Amino acid sequence: MPIRQAALATPFSLAHYGYTIDLVSNFRSLTITITAILLHLSGAVCLLLWGSRMVRTGFSRAYGARLQKIISAGTRNRFSAFFAGAGVTAALQSSTATTLIVASFASKKLIATAPALAVIMGADVATTLIAQILTLDLSWLSPALLTVGIIMHMRHEQGGRKRHLARVLIGIGLMLLSLSLIRETTAPLQQSEVLPLILAPLNKEPVLAILVAAIMGWLLHSGLATVLLFASFASGGLISLHLGMFLILGANIGSAFVPFIANYHGTPAARRIPSGNLLMRIGIASLAVPFVNEILVLMEPYIADPGRQLLVFHTALNCALAVLFLPFLGPLAKLCEALIPDEDKKDDPNEPVYLDENALHTPVVALAGVARETLRLAEIVEKMLAKSIRAFETNDERIVSDIRSQEETIDAIYRAIKGYMTRLSQESLDPKEADRYVQVLTFSTNLEHVGDIIDKNLMDSALKKAHKQEKFSEKGFEEIKSVHEQVLRNMRTAQTIFLSEDPKLARELVKQKQNLREAEIESSVLHFERLRQKTPETLATSSLHLDVIRDYRRINSYVTSVAYAIIENAEKFKDQRGEQ
Repeated sequence: MPIRQAALATPFSLAHYGYTIDLVSNFRSLTITITAILLHLSGAVCLLLWGSRMVRTGFSRAYGARLQKIISAGTRNRFSAFFAGAGVTAALQSSTATTLIVASFASKKLIATAPALAVIMGADVATTLIAQILTLDLSWLSPALLTVGIIMHMRHEQGGRKRHLARVLIGIGLMLLSLSLIRETTAPLQQSEVLPLILAPLNKEPVLAILVAAIMGWLLHSGLATVLLFASFASGGLISLHLGMFLILGANIGSAFVPFIANYHGTPAARRIPSGNLLMRIGIASLAVPFVNEILVLMEPYIADPGRQLLVFHTALNCALAVLFLPFLGPLAKLCEALIPDEDKKDDPNEPVYLDENALHTPVVALAGVARETLRLAEIVEKMLAKSIRAFETNDERIVSDIRSQEETIDAIYRAIKGYMTRLSQESLDPKEADRYVQVLTFSTNLEHVGDIIDKNLMDSALKKAHKQEKFSEKGFEEIKSVHEQVLRNMRTAQTIFLSEDPKLARELVKQKQNLREAEIESSVLHFERLRQKTPETLATSSLHLDVIRDYRRINSYVTSVAYAIIENAEKFKDQRGEQ
């Protein structure tokens, strides 16, 4: 009998063969189980991240401007800055969001490096306290918040602040729900024989554990979510308390990388804030690593739940960071300034000044910034318009060249505004914010058209006049100057209306538009009268005279169009008040 057949015929061989079949079957079953657990776990983590985002964006949209004012007003000294950062982060539930806001302030030179770092310290402490609250037994609160939040959102779907507050309630409810899902999902893994083998290298290599946690903190883009995830793992017995502490140290560092990378291409002042935050977190983690075992021994008699121990350790870590670095903010700020010095370069006029990328999640703040940028655009166009009359008066081609050089700046700023507004449109806007969005975009577009008319029409006419060395008649040029002055005056009024949204002033501007139309008709009548009288200058510049008047009137039409939107909105809100 062949050896292979003899082996299969023996009882031992059959038993061994049957055992092999069972082993393969168990392996497949184990694989399916782990796959399902990982799928449910990833879903729960995504729900946690989404809930955190809803809370952050909800508060940002409802009270974004007020939160930024709190930070601005709270930087009188390091202690008030610390508590301002804690208060804002308690609302936003994200120290990363607070860091980005402060970095944007620093880029505009609205806050110095030292108080900005104090704000970040307060934000870090507040995040740890939020984590403590969210892990309490609040199973009853999640369905209550979801119910109230969804009903409130449906009732105020077209409303402003109330709808955003409803999003906050829904977000907190989702976060609490996700934490319970994480605990339930990881419960079967406590009996796993494979998982300890996977985690064994991390237990023996603290630096590797910190590095892995830091990468997770950066990938999740939320230090709060990462810490809550590790605390849930510890409560479920999935990781040891010793390993959990190193993971908390890594998560604390990893979450600091998010604003650091977000501001990597920002101004030096903006980069210093997340850089200082990252330095402080690396420093406190380095000091804590040798004392992890001692800290563990101190906590064990007082706190039974491993997850709660990790959260207490996280809070203690950030409190220690504040106690250690708060007295030395001055030297730390100087170190950041030495590592990231100011750049010696002139401001580029083609670059936007007031468009803050970090404000895109707060429409009211973003709209205020883009409105300021649009006013900056209006000032450039106004200067071009003011100079245009001198080009006709002097026949100086250098003035024409100087005016035309501004067109590139106008186009660059307008492209930046349009791109910014496109990204802002992806965020949900209140009806009032949507109206303001349309006003800003329309006014900036009209200003770009005005720049084109000055460059391509008026300056072409000015060059034609200069090359031929022609002159307007004295009365004809007085009429052109009168029209120019009216248009320039209306341009300045339009900027005031755009900023103030004053309907009374808007109605006055509409009247001025009609007055200019009448002045144009009167000028045409007088011009044709001079033609009948065969005035030499009028005969030579007849078509030029009419073209210039027509172009100034076109400019006036674009400029005054802002008034109609303001009047329309005033009437609309008046009707709404009447209905109420």
